[in-house]
Amino acid sequence: MFDVGFGELVLLFVIGLLVLGPQRLPKVAAEIGKWVGRARRTATQLRRQLEREIELSDLEPPPPKPQPPPPASPRADASPGASPGAPPETPPIATPEPTPAPDDVPHQQPDDAGKPPHV
Repeated sequence: MFDVGFGELVLLFVIGLLVLGPQRLPKVAAEIGKWVGRARRTATQLRRQLEREIELSDLEPPPPKPQPPPPASPRADASPGASPGAPPETPPIATPEPTPAPDDVPHQQPDDAGKPPHV
């Protein structure tokens, strides 16, 4: 990926040694090595996952294509003013009468046959 030769690596090491010093350079180099390793592992995992997905997509048959709807033919029962592709008009649906609320129901007086006589 990068065309870095041995001479360029030595130059980078010398510059790092001058800037960071002999005490911090090994720690920084180890930290950079950890980050590079993590980046490589992530790239490898991503590549493997993409290859697996491609293999799985090759194994599975493609889903069936949806059938196109049949072409609409002009209907004989269509109204004369309607366009040929428009659906026929439907008559309005009859709705049942609303049931009265409990307060609207007339109250019936209970008959006195089931009551005990007044004393």
